[in-house]
Amino acid sequence: MIKRLIKKTAHLIGKSILEDDETALLAIGAMLSKQQYSIKSNTINDYEFKIFSQWGDDGIIQYLIKNIEIKNEIFIEFGVENYMESNTRFLMMNNNWSGFIMDGSTKNMNSLINRDWYWKYGLTQKSVWIDKDNINALLESTGFSNIGLLHIDLDGNDYHILKQIDLSKLNPSILIMEYNSVFGKDRKITTPYDKRFDRTKAHFSNLFFGASLSALNDLAVKKGYSLVCGNLAGNNAYFVRKDLLNEKVREVSIDKAFIESKFREGRNEDYSLSHISGKERLENIKGLQVLNIETNQLEQL
Repeated sequence: MIKRLIKKTAHLIGKSILEDDETALLAIGAMLSKQQYSIKSNTINDYEFKIFSQWGDDGIIQYLIKNIEIKNEIFIEFGVENYMESNTRFLMMNNNWSGFIMDGSTKNMNSLINRDWYWKYGLTQKSVWIDKDNINALLESTGFSNIGLLHIDLDGNDYHILKQIDLSKLNPSILIMEYNSVFGKDRKITTPYDKRFDRTKAHFSNLFFGASLSALNDLAVKKGYSLVCGNLAGNNAYFVRKDLLNEKVREVSIDKAFIESKFREGRNEDYSLSHISGKERLENIKGLQVLNIETNQLEQL
């Protein structure tokens, strides 16, 4: 009798999870977030987990908000596509943060209205192609100041947009920047600025985009931020405002934060996945022009 009851209960739980995956994911994420308190490690990557982020970024963000001062629980994230897979959705739904998101696709932004979490939380959105000419006006229009987190993921002009942003009012506690590990860790380089940059049009491989970690770190330091970690997937770098560093959130070197990504997202000329990896990816885009941010001169990969 008891065995049958346990079996029936397990079946119902499994059915419930299948019928409401988002609720189940949130419950699992909440448990993982609480379990972070029992982990005794000084390595932020040990706290990684994934709920709505593409990689382990949900866990990194949960760790950081527990261990640094957050004046206002507000985020801004842009380059979110339809926001289903993003670095701030778990933060919004688990921690009840408010935020503003942007994407260049009107279809993606309009699709949010049909999600039940859109009305449940303090989320606003805008469909816009972000460039150096409009970014500060867009951020000013939010009315936000002293925010908790800013995430830039544009697959292209990331360095140039960060350079253009006036952070004096936004003053984010946490800054997340996507870097292109194919560019390596040593050269301070970025794709040249192009107002209508599209990584697929820039090169069929889809591997020519963004900036190196060294270039982004150089700029972040100038804006008052310190590199504290990179995710294990090797695509996102985390910076914290210098005045917020402490024993649990410390500055790390580029050597420690940089990870060469293993995901094989490269494309053939017919846009099928090429599955190339490692140094072969750099060979695929060798000879293309990048901007050296130290010399402000174009040079070849």
